Amino acid sequence: MAKPAVSSSSSSWIWFVSVATLIHMCTALSSSSSSSRCYTAIYSFGDSIADTGNYLYYDTDEISPSSSLVLNPPYGETFFHHPTGRFSDGRLIIDFLAEQMGVPLLKPYLGIKKGQIKDWNSLEGVNFAVGGATALDISFFLEKGLYDVVVPTNYSLGVQFDWFLDLLPSICNSSSGCKEVLGRSLFLVGEIGGNDFNYLFLLGTTIEEAMTYVPLVINKISWVINKLIDLGAQTLVVPGNFAIGCNFVYLNSYPSTDMEDYDESGCLKSFNNFAEYYNKQLLAELNRLQELHPDVNIIYADYYHDSLQIYKSPRKFGFTKSILNSCCPLDNANNHNAVMKKCGEQGVITCNDPSQYISWDGIHLTEAAYKWIAKGLLKGPFTNPKIGLSCDSDM
Repeated sequence: MAKPAVSSSSSSWIWFVSVATLIHMCTALSSSSSSSRCYTAIYSFGDSIADTGNYLYYDTDEISPSSSLVLNPPYGETFFHHPTGRFSDGRLIIDFLAEQMGVPLLKPYLGIKKGQIKDWNSLEGVNFAVGGATALDISFFLEKGLYDVVVPTNYSLGVQFDWFLDLLPSICNSSSGCKEVLGRSLFLVGEIGGNDFNYLFLLGTTIEEAMTYVPLVINKISWVINKLIDLGAQTLVVPGNFAIGCNFVYLNSYPSTDMEDYDESGCLKSFNNFAEYYNKQLLAELNRLQELHPDVNIIYADYYHDSLQIYKSPRKFGFTKSILNSCCPLDNANNHNAVMKKCGEQGVITCNDPSQYISWDGIHLTEAAYKWIAKGLLKGPFTNPKIGLSCDSDM
């Protein structure tokens, strides 16, 4: 597989423009009024970073054997003590946001739709995020011949928005009533779009080619944001991409003998540069939307720098294991291109203490890492403007 790369001059340009755009965004977004109260509900869209159980309610013929491993132990072992459909050992960023707001952990839409979840209140929020989901519709991947190869689900962002429309009569029953109810709610639009590029990269797509698809992904996210605002959404949190060059699966999929390909923390520069490029384009679009809707709070969640601080200084955050280690399976560190058992497979060996690891299963993070990221969003500098929950509970 060819190793994607970005030239050093391109990297410098990306860094400079990203910083300049971020400063501009901070100025523009800070001018919008951020609510200082707790929101009454969260409505969440996204992929496995935010899926709180929709994966549990797939039809069996919709899940590949590999993807279904999340339904097996040791997933969920830390907090829930059983698999919940979450792609981690415990709680996710969205769970910590809900706890901070004082609302119940979000119920998955598919469980509600199929009548298997009875104790739900649509006025407290619903989760539409699905593991494996993409921002782009499945037609994009079908045209490229990729759907049957890597894309595990048809539940794209557009499909998730349609689910929201289907559920809307259960949330509110009139145009004016909807604007009031939805105006008191927090909408989490993402993280979404990361999988669009994960699938392309893992099939050998170059970074230069992947860049050409960035506008398509961002246009889809923008379209959903506009639709939600039209329906009455007043506060939307839109995360960018993580520091994927520090992610275990990328480090193991693209090993290099050239030390110039790595930064001082051991992260792959080219993939982090791509994530910064993507985030810069997303920021620019959010800035445009904010100007179009000055009375709406569009909050950028900087997942990139929020995660990067942990990758750069793991011990500062209580992680004793490096970014080259993952908890599940335990024995897969530094074993490039080896055929290894996957987390959730029978007989897999896992670590004794996931809180010492940033990486849970090589792709997703541990509850401990997600808690720090959530804290960075709520208490730190990684949202602009601030989410402004003003809730009494502590993290």
